[in-house]
Amino acid sequence: MVDEQFNKDPLSHQHFLTFLLRDECFGISISSVKEIIEYDNVTPIPLMPDFVKGVLNLRGDVVPVIDLSIRFNKSATEISKRTCIVILEILFEEQIVTIGAVVDSVSEVIEINMDNIEPAPTFGARIRAQFILGVANVGEQFVILLRGERVLSLDEMAAIIEKVAD
Repeated sequence: MVDEQFNKDPLSHQHFLTFLLRDECFGISISSVKEIIEYDNVTPIPLMPDFVKGVLNLRGDVVPVIDLSIRFNKSATEISKRTCIVILEILFEEQIVTIGAVVDSVSEVIEINMDNIEPAPTFGARIRAQFILGVANVGEQFVILLRGERVLSLDEMAAIIEKVAD
């Protein structure tokens, strides 16, 4: 079933930012997206999981950056001219936390009728179902819609925040 946070009324529409990871199209609720920046100046942090690329300075704020491709058990994102970092604001322990997500490229913002979102498949998916809100058929392609708040587990988020705060 699709997250309760989204209204399942057939007239209800939500906007999603779509992006590519290894030639697969993903989407995330635009309400979680703060901004999109080009990939630049990510400082590595020792002793972090492989999917944590490091941190960046975003107008004086230290923002942890994760590689979604590695997070979803794929190879590391190859940095190119189109690689960018999607800055997300997600709820963690009743406060808004900012993280950056490295993606191959950003495509567009699309509007999806929430009634057209199918539940995450229980088999055949290349990423764990816990990350997936659902799947939508948009035009000629399927878009895997992500749960922004579940891209990192509570333990992972706590460890990253603690390390960044040091």
